[in-house]
Amino acid sequence: MVREHLLSLTKKDFTVTTFKSGGKGGQHQNKTDSGVRVKHNESGLWAESRDGKSQHHNKKVAFRRLARTPSFISWLKMKSNEIITKTTIAQKVEDMMSEENIKVEVKVDGKWVDEKEVKNG
Repeated sequence: MVREHLLSLTKKDFTVTTFKSGGKGGQHQNKTDSGVRVKHNESGLWAESRDGKSQHHNKKVAFRRLARTPSFISWLKMKSNEIITKTTIAQKVEDMMSEENIKVEVKVDGKWVDEKEVKNG
């Protein structure tokens, strides 16, 4: 069974900003942009990390924190339900539009007649 992705998030969906984190770590943290803030653009939710000395490490931590927040999890569930509902409705419409469910009528001598009767008659 092949699984399809329901929702995909990429780097384009986030804004990553860096800042001088200050606090413990002395001059290193005061001189380098090691703090990282990650914002998910569509939901407006964000998380940050300034714990480590490395910007790379802080970026990983910030993404993890954002992904684990109850607000972001709630947003993901809402977005998934929205996608599933649209897919389900589209599939129902497609099923209803099958040939046996469509009646085509044509006007013959001023009267509407089933197209099948005209072809057979």
